Amino acid sequence: MKHPVPSGSIVGGNTGGARAGVSRGRSSRRGNEPGVGSDGLPVRRRIRRSHPDEGPNRTHASGSARSSSAQTPPGVADWWCEAVPPDAGYEQGQGQADHLLEAILDTTNVSTAWRRVKANRGAPGVDGITIDDFPARFREHWPRLRDALLAGTYVPAPVRRVELAKPDGGVRPLGIPTVLDRVIQQTIAQQLGPIFEPGFSDHSYGFRPHRRAHDAVRHVANTIKQEGRRIAVDLDLSKFFDRVNHDVLMVRVARKVKDRRVLRLIARYLRAGVAVDGRWQRTAEGVPQGGPLSPLLANVVLDDLDHELERRGHRFARYADDFVILVKSQRAGERVMASISRFLEDTLKLKVNETKSAVVQTNALTFLGFAFKGSRIVWSEQSLWRFEHEVRELTSRRWGVAMAVRIQHLGQYLRGWMGYYGLSRTYGAVRHLEHWIRRRLRCCYWKMWKTRRNRIRQLLRLGVSKRDAILNGLSGSGCWAMSKSPALNQALHNDWLTVEGLPSLVQLWTHIHYPTTVR
Repeated sequence: MKHPVPSGSIVGGNTGGARAGVSRGRSSRRGNEPGVGSDGLPVRRRIRRSHPDEGPNRTHASGSARSSSAQTPPGVADWWCEAVPPDAGYEQGQGQADHLLEAILDTTNVSTAWRRVKANRGAPGVDGITIDDFPARFREHWPRLRDALLAGTYVPAPVRRVELAKPDGGVRPLGIPTVLDRVIQQTIAQQLGPIFEPGFSDHSYGFRPHRRAHDAVRHVANTIKQEGRRIAVDLDLSKFFDRVNHDVLMVRVARKVKDRRVLRLIARYLRAGVAVDGRWQRTAEGVPQGGPLSPLLANVVLDDLDHELERRGHRFARYADDFVILVKSQRAGERVMASISRFLEDTLKLKVNETKSAVVQTNALTFLGFAFKGSRIVWSEQSLWRFEHEVRELTSRRWGVAMAVRIQHLGQYLRGWMGYYGLSRTYGAVRHLEHWIRRRLRCCYWKMWKTRRNRIRQLLRLGVSKRDAILNGLSGSGCWAMSKSPALNQALHNDWLTVEGLPSLVQLWTHIHYPTTVR
């Protein structure tokens, strides 16, 4: 069902009825695991209690009867015009579990969350409020917003859907929450992280403190070298973030989160809906990429997979939804692939992409942008292709910008790329790339100088002899051919390009692998 998304929200929140905006689908039950209701609680644990807003004639705080086809989606109405209604229907657990929501809304926790959201910047959500505009409006409405969150009446705004191009030609849907919802999600993640973190597997590396993709890649390389496991089970989860089953997720969250108000708030974020081209769509499944809470929820879902692999004694590494299992034979790999695929689809309700999943030799494996030659880590061919494509764009002679701007953008990209792919043990390839990049820049300079007279003048200015400057300036050869000429290499030598702002790939690579030898 699609509904128009109205504009004009103050901060993108809504405090309608206590359960407004949470879809009421049927709970699926499998095995001994309870289903999850629309409020995010396991059905078998929930005790039915009367609620002032429940019944066939249930109404909102405004007094209007609720309709299943309401034209205003949850989270975008100007709810600040109405008083926050109390909610007496929540039953709390005992002890510390009673106060998790209060800890989430603690001033220090909220301030930390805001600083992190502000540092990440990001685009505005459906309400159009930017990072810079947010503080003034937030301070004014924070007391009422906090009351709404504590009462359980706050309903998140839908996320704004955008699509990012993928390297393989497809698109990746990205959900952009409002700045307010990003702050609230960050406060939740900061409190839930320490609750779930101790129980996560040592072989899970994505979105966890003091862990990164390089650790996962090194673990795979060490397993290949030390245990001789040369067969990899490479399983690809099809649209993982878009197909996370809400019931499966909320059952696992409820194992450690006992504050029912927090469970309901998380469930509402899952079902807040998306805005596509100004139209609101329900989200019956999935965790939208782009929110601060989504990475933690992804790890919660896949934690059962990690422990199942550990229980079976497998060697593996996982980074978010990318994981690889290492075995010793092709037959073992096929058996593991079949059994783990059944576990993913039957227990976690996830879909395995059979066309992208395979049992391969580790020399043919690509994991997080890296390949493995024996136990040596190298960047993958696809990663190298994307790098060369981006460098060609940044050094294109059709891009009419000043050379200082060009070198600035190129330098930023090279530092970022080498910061990640510098893990590759490919010194010879790094030297080749550095030579190629400098030649492309010299080609840009030659093109920029345009006329023969100006080229001669520039060569003379940069220290080339009069004879060589005239011979090269009057040459009819093309820019690419001239970029290799001795005169131009003398004028635009390596040190000169470094002074202009071009970083050295060799120095960046050497600093990563031999940090004590580089000052």
